[in-house]
Amino acid sequence: MKRNIEVGLATLAFAVAFVQFTPALRAQSQNQAPSAQQQNQQPAQQQNQTFMGQIIQTKSGQYALLVDKNAGKGFFLDNQQEAKKHNGENVKVTGTLNSQTGIIRVSDIASSR
Repeated sequence: MKRNIEVGLATLAFAVAFVQFTPALRAQSQNQAPSAQQQNQQPAQQQNQTFMGQIIQTKSGQYALLVDKNAGKGFFLDNQQEAKKHNGENVKVTGTLNSQTGIIRVSDIASSR
């Protein structure tokens, strides 16, 4: 009889411990690898865009693409060496715009003559 009580208590303790740790195990396994649905929800990489304008050198010495002369709207370019080669020219810049920084990651700069 005493043996039955010990086995019953051990079984009960195991069951309680198992129930307590099961949610943690479930959460851990869910965090290990993203599901296909989670992978599809990630934002797509930005694609190249084309920007037309004039390469200018700012007062700070950096080169930028002036896209609207009247509004003074433009974007800084990440490839300053390539931009320097086209200083003062009307160009077509291909690249991706980081809207938070206002900098174009340049793929190509070509004269638009």
